[in-house]
Amino acid sequence: MYRLSRLRFLFPIGLFITFFLDGSFSKVFANQFFSYPYSMVSQLVLLWLVLAYFFEGNIKIPLYGFAIAVGVLTDLFYSGIFGLFIVLYPLIVWLTKLLATFFNENFFNTLLVFFIDVCVFQLLNYWAFLIIGVVHVNIVNFLLNTLAPTLALNLVYFVLLYWPIHSLYERALAKQRS
Repeated sequence: MYRLSRLRFLFPIGLFITFFLDGSFSKVFANQFFSYPYSMVSQLVLLWLVLAYFFEGNIKIPLYGFAIAVGVLTDLFYSGIFGLFIVLYPLIVWLTKLLATFFNENFFNTLLVFFIDVCVFQLLNYWAFLIIGVVHVNIVNFLLNTLAPTLALNLVYFVLLYWPIHSLYERALAKQRS
């Protein structure tokens, strides 16, 4: 069904745009995002993946495949450590699907799932970098100086983009039905 829907174009294009915007925002707003001791990490790709799961309807986008593909791109282009995001993005898709079984779809529940996803994603990313010795920050400083600002930034993204993305998916799915 995905192959016949308009989402086969909309989803990958949106995923590419969010991938590009994550890096672009980090570059353009570097002084605001990375002002010592605070740092905010833009997670638009994560937002796109989570909202796609909630808005896909009965179309069932192959999210794991796309999550792996964007993970490869992120590893190669941004992180420099091959294998981290290849695992983290599909893991967050799995977590989203698991959490969604406990909640019905509405703005606040989707916000809660996204909040949990960002927390888990950032914590796993921190632990991975801590284990391999890239990061030398204790957990309290990470929580206060990185996780909290990152959550604030990404929750603003969520609030600003939830309805436009929802209407985009609704229009794509409505044309599918007619």
